[in-house]
Parts: sequence; structure tokens; C-alpha cells
Amino acid sequence: MYVCGVTVYDYSHLGHARTIVVFDVLRRLLKKKGFKLKHVQNFTDVDDKIIRKAKEMGLTVEEVSSRFIEAYFKDFDALNIERVESYPKATEFISVMHEIVKGLMDKGYAYRTRTGIYFNVPKFKEYGKLSKINLEELKAGARVEVDPTKKNPLDFALWKFYEEEPKYSSPWGYGRPGWHIECSSMVWKIFGGTIDIHGGGEDLIFPHHENEIAQSEAFTGKPLARIWVHVGLLKIGEEKMSKSLGNIIPLKDAIPTWGPNTIRYFLLMGHYRSQIQLSDKALKNAADNWRIIEGAAYDLVQPYGEEGDASLVEEAKRCFERFDEALSDDLNTPIALMELVKLSKSVSRAQARRKLNEDVAREVKKIFDQMFYIMGFKLPSVSEEERRFIQEVVEKRAELRRKRRYSEADRIRDELRKMKVLLIDVGERTFWRKVEHLP
Repeated sequence: MYVCGVTVYDYSHLGHARTIVVFDVLRRLLKKKGFKLKHVQNFTDVDDKIIRKAKEMGLTVEEVSSRFIEAYFKDFDALNIERVESYPKATEFISVMHEIVKGLMDKGYAYRTRTGIYFNVPKFKEYGKLSKINLEELKAGARVEVDPTKKNPLDFALWKFYEEEPKYSSPWGYGRPGWHIECSSMVWKIFGGTIDIHGGGEDLIFPHHENEIAQSEAFTGKPLARIWVHVGLLKIGEEKMSKSLGNIIPLKDAIPTWGPNTIRYFLLMGHYRSQIQLSDKALKNAADNWRIIEGAAYDLVQPYGEEGDASLVEEAKRCFERFDEALSDDLNTPIALMELVKLSKSVSRAQARRKLNEDVAREVKKIFDQMFYIMGFKLPSVSEEERRFIQEVVEKRAELRRKRRYSEADRIRDELRKMKVLLIDVGERTFWRKVEHLP
């Protein structure tokens, strides 16, 4: 599986996160189903936008890309994104790009002008098969580079000549790669030809993926991908979230504000092929549903029922069957989430009725944990130091309650709430939970 990653000239935002989270769920599902997966996601680390950013910041292109790659991993680790098998960078594949460009020129699919090497689009008869674009109707416009040296306005750059830095040597002169060639070079070198799944955001269908198909298939003579997966855009109002429009919400700001699990839930609430709208209402809905799931996750590790409702185990099995069926049908995450919430509510009802004992909780947890893992959720982390402190304070509060010093005990409870730690009193016992949102 190859997924087009980000161009590293700024911090990643919620729009990027939608694509990355969807493929993270797909990755987890494939692994759970026993597939041996090789998942590659690139970084574009040489690009005009990165060069402009470097000039603004007074840094080298490499320093800028390294800074934002580091920020990328910090943000997506916080979102509990599994690290994939490989994160190649464009600059690591320059020589491979040269091999492909030379091969395309030898086959008559590419030609040289004074500005660079270009792919001859009309020569590739299947151009438009992914995007369903008609060549006769397509005119040079905002997304097509206009260059009088090209044979056709639709022809796209494989290699552009430049004398200023950064520049890379090639058989044709110093320059830099075109946008599309990096992905083709990675897929060819890493996978050797046709891959099973290729994807990215829906805004990449044209021109990026269309051009990638043309140059890859003209070069190898084989299909580039068996399955294409394109994720719908995240929109604010009527516009997509993008750096160029200046309406981005960086993940470094969004994660502390809303919490990683709420963000994941929100991004998976719509089917991956549909566009979703960012709104306070949608985020509140996501937060409310995450709280239900979170509560059940804690109930299953803190059961306090003396009896166990065996029917809950059977219900969990039925929920998992519907959950698996939904995800197996074109990754229907909205239905899958609904089944996880449904099971979570049943778990919490059983706990409230004191019908969740350790035996039942253990069996249900085996099923619940699979659903929880595939959707990529993770309970808020607690450091060992924090855990010891909370435990000491909870024991101190218990002592105060035994001595009927309730106002002092309440103050401790309120202080813990400021740390997003909830206390649940069950008779003489007290359970504590670190939560993403306070009720």
C-alpha cells in the first residue's frame, strides 16, 4: 500500500489528518485480517513551497523539511497513528527518477525543451482513465502549468532545469524533479511494479495520480495499482482546508483543544469517500460518543459487579460481526463506530446494574479491544509519577471520607478534576480514571 504523504513546509493540519487516519484504520484492519502488509508513505522534501519557506526562515531546504518531518511525527504519534514500514523522501530517489525519465524518453513518451523534460500526454492513450477527464475538453487552466516550450499545454514536467540551489545533477543538466515523478520512482523501486492499494486525498486524483499513472504505466508497461482509495476533503464552510487558502487548523493546536480520540472519531464519522464539514456541533457529537466509548473501556478494566450478565458476551459477538461486516464493505467507518458505541452503552448499563463481574468483563474485553484497536483509539496516558501521585491522593481522600471530613474530600476530588481525573465511588472503594473530556 502506497499513500501520498505531505509536502513538509509547514505543520500538518486536520485536513491531512483525515487522510492519514483513514489509512491508519485500513492498515489496522488489514493486519487484523492476517494480511502481510508493506505500507509506504512519502515525504515531499524538495518543492517550490519548501524553497520559499526556507528563504523566509533563513534556513536551508533540508533544515526546513527536517523540522516539519519531526513535527509531523510528533503530531501523528499523538493521534495514535501507527508508524508505517517506510517513509521515503523525494531527495533519496533522484537517481531512480533519472532512470524513469531516461526510459520514458527512450520509449518516445518524453521530450526535452530548454526548460526541462516533459511527458507527452497525448502519446499515452489511456490518459484520463482515473479522473474520467476528457482530453478534448480539458484546457490549460489553474492546475495545468502553462509553458510555451511544451508541445501540449497538458504535458507535465518530469525534470525542470534550474541553476539556483537547491539543484541536482542529471544526464540533461542541473535541475529539480517534477511533482509527480517522485511517487512513481518510489513505487517502482520499492515495490517493483504493480501495487495492491494506492491512495491519498481526493484532490490528488487530478493531476497528480492521473499523471503518476501515465508515466508509471508508460515506463513499466504494467498497471500501477489494483485499487485506488481517495479520501474526501475536510471542509470549512464551502472551502476545503488547505494551506494555500490560509484556513488550516494545525494539529499541534487541535489535539490539545479537542483531544486525539475526539479528533479521530470526528474524522471517521463520515464515509471516507465523502467530504465532511468541520463544525462545533460535529465535534461535540464526536466528544460525546468518545466519552461513551472511553467509559466502557474503563468499565471493562474496573468491573465491580458481583454477578455477570452472560448475554453481554453474546451481544459483543454480534456487535463485532456487524462492525467487521461494515469495515469489510468499503471501510464503512460510520457503521463501525455505531456498533462500538452500541456495545459501549451496553457495557456501561451492565456496570450500572452491577451485572459486570470480572469473568464477563474479561470475555467482552477481548472483543471490545479488537474494535477499539482497529479504530485506533487509545485511553489517555498517565506517567508513572502521575499515577503514584493520583493513587496517594485517592487514598488520602478515602481516609478523609472514613473520618467523615467530606468537605476536605470534595476539595481533593475537585483538584483531581482539574487534572481530568474522575473519581467513581462504589461503596468503600474508589476507582479513578484519566479522561479526555470532563462530563
